[in-house]
Amino acid sequence: MAEPLDRYDAELTTPGMVILEMDATDKLDATSQLAKRMYEAGRISDLEGFLEQVNAREHQLATGLPGGVGLPHARSELVSQTSIAVGITKYGRALDFGAADGPATVVLLIATPASSFSDHLEVLATLARSLSKESFRESLRRAYDAEVIAELINSSLVFFDH
Repeated sequence: MAEPLDRYDAELTTPGMVILEMDATDKLDATSQLAKRMYEAGRISDLEGFLEQVNAREHQLATGLPGGVGLPHARSELVSQTSIAVGITKYGRALDFGAADGPATVVLLIATPASSFSDHLEVLATLARSLSKESFRESLRRAYDAEVIAELINSSLVFFDH
């Protein structure tokens, strides 16, 4: 059974789940690289099964956000705890996640346990709100440090005010 999300003690991402200078050929490759980091961190139990679920979700509706952000996500019984893996693309590279304003240079893969519907919606809404701010997106792109990026993501969820 998945543990409920405690936003005040949320380690949704770790430096090990951040890829700097991500060199991906397309959104599926990016998602695969990020999911592999989650798998290695023990956050998902079946890498291939989880990727199938994320890709099925991606086919339903594009997950690109304005401002160069890709936000692939899935709720799954293969996820042990709510997690976010982050990829910052290599300079000059961008990936098409279907956003109207163009490709993404910041990719956040969100994985939540199947039983955590409210957590899934809260994490998506909170991240989307943070990512709508150009200053937040630029902070992620310019950090060049996995620990700083993990802290930015984790603190954006902790300090969310309903």
